[in-house]
Amino acid sequence: MAALGPTEPPSEDLSRLAGLYGVATSYSPSPDRTVAASATAVTLALAALGVDASTDDAVRAALAARERELSERLLPPTVVLWSGATSPALAALPAGTRLRIETEQGETRASADQLPPGVHRLTADAPDGRSAEAHLVVAPPRLPTPTARSYGLLVQLYSLLSRRSWGMGDLGDLAELTAWAGRALGAGFVQVNPLHAAVPGAPTDPSPYRPSSRRFPDPVHLRVEDIPEYAYVEDRERLRALLGRAAELREAVLEKGALIDRDAVWELKREALELIREVELGPGRRAAYVDFLAEQGEALEDHATWYALAEVHGSDWSRWPAALRDPRSAETARARGELMDRVDFHSRLAWLTDAQLAEAQRAAREAGMPVGIVHDLAVGVHPDGADAWAQQEYFAAGMSVGAPPDAFNARGQDWGLPPWRPDRLAESGYAPYRRLLKALFRYAGALRIDHVMGLFRLWWVPQGHPPTEGTYVRYDAEAMLAILVLEASRAGSVVIGEDLGTVEPGVRETLRERGVLGTSVLWFERDWEGDGQPLPPEAWRADCLATATTHDLPPTAARLTGEHVELRDRLGLLTRPLEEERAEAANDTGEWLGLLTRLGLLHGTGGAHGVSEEEAEIQAVHRFLLRTPSRMIGIWLPDTIGDRRPQNLPGTWDQYPNWRLPIADAEGRPVTLEELAGSPRLHALIDVLRTVRQG
Repeated sequence: MAALGPTEPPSEDLSRLAGLYGVATSYSPSPDRTVAASATAVTLALAALGVDASTDDAVRAALAARERELSERLLPPTVVLWSGATSPALAALPAGTRLRIETEQGETRASADQLPPGVHRLTADAPDGRSAEAHLVVAPPRLPTPTARSYGLLVQLYSLLSRRSWGMGDLGDLAELTAWAGRALGAGFVQVNPLHAAVPGAPTDPSPYRPSSRRFPDPVHLRVEDIPEYAYVEDRERLRALLGRAAELREAVLEKGALIDRDAVWELKREALELIREVELGPGRRAAYVDFLAEQGEALEDHATWYALAEVHGSDWSRWPAALRDPRSAETARARGELMDRVDFHSRLAWLTDAQLAEAQRAAREAGMPVGIVHDLAVGVHPDGADAWAQQEYFAAGMSVGAPPDAFNARGQDWGLPPWRPDRLAESGYAPYRRLLKALFRYAGALRIDHVMGLFRLWWVPQGHPPTEGTYVRYDAEAMLAILVLEASRAGSVVIGEDLGTVEPGVRETLRERGVLGTSVLWFERDWEGDGQPLPPEAWRADCLATATTHDLPPTAARLTGEHVELRDRLGLLTRPLEEERAEAANDTGEWLGLLTRLGLLHGTGGAHGVSEEEAEIQAVHRFLLRTPSRMIGIWLPDTIGDRRPQNLPGTWDQYPNWRLPIADAEGRPVTLEELAGSPRLHALIDVLRTVRQG
């Protein structure tokens, strides 16, 4: 094969080979347009899957081998069976094939009929002498739909400071928020940002969507004073000094305009946690810790080992001594032994954080919340972090997840997250994915899945190439969904898919069929297939979480006033003249306000009510959400007090303080949790939604 240009299309044989491995050779950014993937992108994606397609001869050999493998294969490595249905893979077995099924529960069956939910081991022996082993995923047909409507609060936890937190919101604040929102406001849930463990370093990447590990939480969120051993620390003077420095961090954010400094917070908490760890655990606490170590097993040992090694060699494991880059090497085992004290420290932190997360969910349920805390699952992990090191065999080397060019971003996007290999997932029975979900559902009343379309396909970008030179790689969506439904149903949890943006046909329908709720954001809900006007409330889907905004979008007050356009202009982010952008934003907002007025939802300004025009419009937006059939309605917590600043401004890095802003009022003054609880503006907005729990 001659050297390929970056946009040269794949040959017929390469296209056939790619199709057999789930690698797309084209994509459709809109229904009326199809764009061919380059042969380079396809060839590199296949290489990341262990397939040599570098020459014409290699393509022909790989194609013949794959076709022969598939024709001779008795079963795929993972088989899905929805309870009460039949499995096409099992139905296609030759007549007379004998089955042996070893269930999770320790039983042995000779038939797939009436199997309990779980991931079982299946052996098939065909009359022609072929045999196969496979993982058999048996899952309920769908998750139960929440019967009662509920409303809840959406918040970035770090941004919610109380008078007790150490410079950023913590799990004590989360428990306090849920208890108050459930008992005093009648809220049904609180949704937070991903609380996954971060990659250590200075500065730490502040984005919660590029974690070191999705499996384990970040101890920076611990409320130090709530750890039982805190009361028994002997060096009280050092603790008092740490509390004093923590107060300075808190006051700097709340009263002096400082940004949230996660690294400074962690430096203080780590020092305090080292002191707490010197306190001997009581017998009951020791037994609980030992149980946690046993339950989490090798995954926790790997996680804690990575953090211990990172303290010595830095947080980029690709720069470690060669032998330590392999988590299973003899040198790594020896280093783990030498660093056992630090491994234990990081294991202890995971246990303490898990316990406080569980306590926050208990507080939510005890406050009457039918759902409780909605946790957020990021789409991937940092390439330098603990998961990428410990699970190397499951990640596609040399690839990054992103998005193709579209109407909003002509250059495409590269998120810098290594994708899972679909073939390795299937061969393992989706073991790392199952363990991840099981861990999160320990303390999640519901789970929001960021970019839920990734269960179906992901845009792979070869390293060193722009996002425009990527291609889609398909995952076994049925297996991914079956595992998700299985683990969520076991935990009794709700699942919400973030399905905003470009979604391929059939995805939303498939998710709805399996009981996964979608996400609807007011400003995007228009009749795109008709006149493009705002979608009336009765036309919205019921199976979704409906909100006015998200962490990546302007707060409602900024959108209503057009301040979001001015902000982007100041930062040089506009691609068109300012007046053109202003006019389009004003027209967009005007169309929505016109609909709110026609529906009789915009009222309460001036007079005895004392409600400003802005507050009335924000209340009207939420009355509109209440008119939709959406099962869950979310209020962006900063909207309750008129905050103007987005928490994250996509397309910026150091031009804007992403992920570092405290919740603030309309004047930009930071507001504490205690002040929020007493805010008349907040309570006036909540009164709009109080009927939801009874609705």
